[in-house]
Amino acid sequence: MLTIRREEPEDAEAIARVHIHGWQAGYAGIMPDEVLRRLNPLAWAQRRRDLGTAEPEHPFTTLLAEVDGVLAGFTTFGPYRNDQDRDDLDPAYGEMVAMYVEPAHWGDGTARSLLAAARDGLAARGWREYRLWVLEDNARARRFYERAGLSTDGQRSTYPVPLAGGRPPLHLDELRYVGRLDG
Repeated sequence: MLTIRREEPEDAEAIARVHIHGWQAGYAGIMPDEVLRRLNPLAWAQRRRDLGTAEPEHPFTTLLAEVDGVLAGFTTFGPYRNDQDRDDLDPAYGEMVAMYVEPAHWGDGTARSLLAAARDGLAARGWREYRLWVLEDNARARRFYERAGLSTDGQRSTYPVPLAGGRPPLHLDELRYVGRLDG
């Protein structure tokens, strides 16, 4: 049975594993294999702890989807980040910052449930519109969001992917999607 609950501090490592598995499966062929191979769940978990994402006063909320008590996915949402900067928030709009699902749960309704929970959370905070960024080449995610009623608004950005060996980062194109929360 699928349940949705709020992140707790002890969830950091499980969230990091789901996040990395989502990257490795979802971004295969989009990001270099060397980047996807070197992802470190312990480092990603520590980053979550350092950011304090499980703290109740944090401006962003992370909800977890569990299937029979095992983490299947998560979503993080809150105020819109101008230029995707967590220190420059625009309270006029909500944003779904992340949503990742274990590949074994792709297509089973977990992502739809997480999106519905994020929308409810954003609406409960008073937002009527929300935004999210998607890698342009991530056709699977784009189809999911478009089927859910979101559409691109013409805004573009680049996501810098750090490369090893002192090489400059790879810049991947992103598209901004928008959705309504009032009907």
